[in-house]
Amino acid sequence: MSLDDETARWARIEAARQDTSLSRFVGRVLRERMAGSGDYEHALQSYLSREPAPLREAGQPYPSRDEVHRR
Repeated sequence: MSLDDETARWARIEAARQDTSLSRFVGRVLRERMAGSGDYEHALQSYLSREPAPLREAGQPYPSRDEVHRR
């Protein structure tokens, strides 16, 4: 793997701060990135696969802001 000088320097410093080798540091960063991208994609697909919920019945007024955001 090739890195530009500035990126390589930053990675070495971060690895040292975490008391780990550069190889382990880069591996952990890549694993975290890989896991995060899958979580996002799964959440997006789950959201998009749901049926939309109507805000009002036909012929009725839209709910007020307070009604929509009532907890």
